[in-house]
Amino acid sequence: MRLHRLEITAFGPFARTESVDFDALGADGLFLLHGQTGAGKTTVLDAVAFALYGTVPGARREGKRLLSDHAAPGAVPRVVLEATLGGRRVRIVRSPEYMRPKKGGRTGITKENAKASLTWLDGDGQNLTRLDEIGEAVGAALGMSADQFFQVVLLPQGEFARFLRADSEERGNLLERLFDTSRFGDVEQWFANERRSSAALMESSRIAIDKLRGRIATASGEDEELDREPMEWATDVLGRARGAHAAASTALATARGKAELAASALDRHKTLLVLRQRRDLARKQLAEFHRAAPERDVIRREVERSAAAGPIATLAAEYAKTARAYDLAARDAESVRGSLAMIDGSEMVLASSSSDTDDGRTVVANAVREWTTAVVGLQEMRQLALRADAEEAVARELTSECRAVEKAVDAALVLREQLPAAIAATELAVTTAVHAAANVPALESEFAAVSDAVKAAIELTKTRTALASAEAAREAARTAHNDAREHLLDLRERRLTGMAAELATELVDGGPCGVCGSRSHPEPASVADSTVTKADEAEASSAERRAAAAEDLRTAEAAELVRVLDALIARSGGRGSDELVVALDEVTTRLTAARTAAASLDDLRAELAHLRSEDHGLASVIAEHRSTAAGLAARAAQVRSSVEGMRARVAATVDGEETLDQRVARLEKLIALATDLQHKRVAAARAADISGAIAERLAAQVSESGFESAEDAAAVVIPAERVRSIEKQLAAAHDIRAHAEQVLAEPAIAAIEDTDTEQVETAPWQEAADTAAVELDGAVARQAECKRRFEQVEELTAQLWAAVDHSAPMQAKHDQLAALTDVVAGRGQNARKMSLRSYVLASRLEDVAESASARLQRMSAGRYEFVHSDEAESRGRRGGLGLDIRDDYTGVVRSAKTLSGGESFLASLALALGLADVVAAESGGVVLDTMFIDEGFGTLDADTLESVMGVLDELRAGGRVVGIVSHVDEMRQRIPSRLHVIRERDGSRLQLFSAS
Repeated sequence: MRLHRLEITAFGPFARTESVDFDALGADGLFLLHGQTGAGKTTVLDAVAFALYGTVPGARREGKRLLSDHAAPGAVPRVVLEATLGGRRVRIVRSPEYMRPKKGGRTGITKENAKASLTWLDGDGQNLTRLDEIGEAVGAALGMSADQFFQVVLLPQGEFARFLRADSEERGNLLERLFDTSRFGDVEQWFANERRSSAALMESSRIAIDKLRGRIATASGEDEELDREPMEWATDVLGRARGAHAAASTALATARGKAELAASALDRHKTLLVLRQRRDLARKQLAEFHRAAPERDVIRREVERSAAAGPIATLAAEYAKTARAYDLAARDAESVRGSLAMIDGSEMVLASSSSDTDDGRTVVANAVREWTTAVVGLQEMRQLALRADAEEAVARELTSECRAVEKAVDAALVLREQLPAAIAATELAVTTAVHAAANVPALESEFAAVSDAVKAAIELTKTRTALASAEAAREAARTAHNDAREHLLDLRERRLTGMAAELATELVDGGPCGVCGSRSHPEPASVADSTVTKADEAEASSAERRAAAAEDLRTAEAAELVRVLDALIARSGGRGSDELVVALDEVTTRLTAARTAAASLDDLRAELAHLRSEDHGLASVIAEHRSTAAGLAARAAQVRSSVEGMRARVAATVDGEETLDQRVARLEKLIALATDLQHKRVAAARAADISGAIAERLAAQVSESGFESAEDAAAVVIPAERVRSIEKQLAAAHDIRAHAEQVLAEPAIAAIEDTDTEQVETAPWQEAADTAAVELDGAVARQAECKRRFEQVEELTAQLWAAVDHSAPMQAKHDQLAALTDVVAGRGQNARKMSLRSYVLASRLEDVAESASARLQRMSAGRYEFVHSDEAESRGRRGGLGLDIRDDYTGVVRSAKTLSGGESFLASLALALGLADVVAAESGGVVLDTMFIDEGFGTLDADTLESVMGVLDELRAGGRVVGIVSHVDEMRQRIPSRLHVIRERDGSRLQLFSAS
């Protein structure tokens, strides 16, 4: 990563736009970032971090206030960074979230969301505008997170000093932010989750076994013996259930045999009773059949006569139907013939025979063929007429289009005649606007000068008023000071006069006098009302000093106002405010007019180009329209000539009083009626033939049947429903007779003696069978219950065997998993008490210590090096993250907390650089061409500083740029390339000093 250019606007303490050219600043490989406290040195680094990651380091990110308080209202905070990331040059533009005034004249403020864009300056790849996509692109190019970047590129010495003295817990928290150990934490969590899952499975297995024991006890009806092994107890219960099932099965077989014997005896008696009842019913049915024989003969003869008369009646109905069909066909043919006679040209068809003969058919066919041929010819002429109408419409349309084009040509000519004057006027306006734009800078300078003079004149009036007040205040202060000094001198004089009274107040009985030494004070002087004490003099002296200070302050204020007054007079040029206001109005008017003219320059130029283009376009349009009009006129003339020829052909074909459509309609009607007449004649002839044939058949059948006439035969025909009813009645009677004879012929019924009339009693046998059935049901229920218990106990015992067999390997696996989980978590057999994640962090810290030791030895002249300790700490805190110092002078390993301030800085710097190397390697060997080192050089002596500078020289080897943030004056002498952050009341600014 290498930085090229940074631009900051309304960001932090920077109110305006400030830019840094890192290529020029870092040309020597080393530059200094310095400035007053609070000027914004750290903000420069924050701007780099914000451009890349959209956030700033440390606690400052929590403030979420990046908009400069010095910025003008409506200013947009923005950071623009050009850098090379992963070998590709990019430009990143970011604006943070900030609060801005509402637009549209509304009061209050509203939140403006963060925005960003990333542009690939090599032109390869799609530019980005989404915050998440930009973050992913920067992270992929740098290969490190924001926290890693803040620690590796922006080396904060204060944090590494704390890291140096921190305990293992704090040190581990920082290392976890820098090194991605989440996958090792996932491994620890996986083991913990697996152990919990395994424990849950073991508990489920135990619960399942307990449930199975309970279910076996419930199924067997025995009490559960918890003091015995599950399988031993379950085997005994299964044996007892098996024995009970065998005994119940034996009892069931005995009861079933007894019930079968009782049921068999009951069935024999019931069967005898049923046979007697069936014999008596069959005899009764046969007697009834013979009694109703005469009635059946009557209805059978009725059906036979109806069957003989049925064909005759059917044929008579068919004859009547065909006769009606012949009459209808004859009437239809006569109706069509009448319609045909009303049309001219039908005489040839009407003259033919009115019956269906071969000659008549030939005449009709010839007439239809002749008429059809004529219709085809007429239809061709009709199509030609329609085509002539269409072509005539096309000719009219072409003529209309030609006239429209000619009108367009006339309109274009009128427009083109107006363009030269408009072009000349616009060219004049462009020349005027160009001159006005050239005068704008001079008018702006004049406006700024006059505006400043007006402001100075206004301030001059206010300053003169303030000066008069200040001079009055100065005179009042001088008078007050003189009064206070005179009062002090008066008090001192009065005190000297009353000094005896003052000394008398200090006398103590038995104590020596301060003047004569006597311990006897017969007549001490008394204090008068006007006596001045030391306190009075001190108070007056203090008042005199205050008055003198006030006089000095007022005098300084008046002098400052005199200086300001002179400056304002110089700015206003000695002119009055009225004169300046007039001058300002005049220059404002001229400047506004010039700006308006200059602003319209682009529009005027565009208008001029548009007018010239319009003139050229109109010329082209006129030429094109004229050519189009000529082509349309020629085409219209050609179409009209074609129409005249087609209409002449149609007129030659149609000769007489009829029109073309009337003649076609008449011929088509003749064809349709002649064809229909022929069909009607054929239908009438066919109907006459069919009716005659049926009449002959009907006469023959009546003669053969013995009926007097067809009407007599139809009279004896009965309805089909009546026929079916009689046939059904006869069939039912014969079925009853056949069934009765079949029943009487059965061997069991035939074997019954007619004299066997003894009453059959089934009640005793029924009672015996019921008793046996009840006993059987009880035996079945007992056997089913014993079987159910036995089968349930057998099934549950098998399940218990399976559960016990499954639980044993699970328990062994769980014990092994629990031991591994404890080791991974730093418990159990883990002698170092280090979790897997702590072990990885300890390995990283060992790499950091090794890299940092090389630089620490270089900077401390071989005296100090880091020593990494992986011993466990007390009170359960994680081990492996110990970091001490070995002193080569004494050979003693001691705590880093014992180092002096300068030594701590050396150790912190070495640790920061070592950590940067390891993180860079961890990130895939990312080359960090630019890095910053924060404050701390002021604690070093000259020799040590020289060693440190040597290490920094090594850092910039290979093209790396190192920026040092420091207040030390000597660093300014050593490092010629400097970025000076200057603090001012209206916001900070940047000043670059390049070595070149």
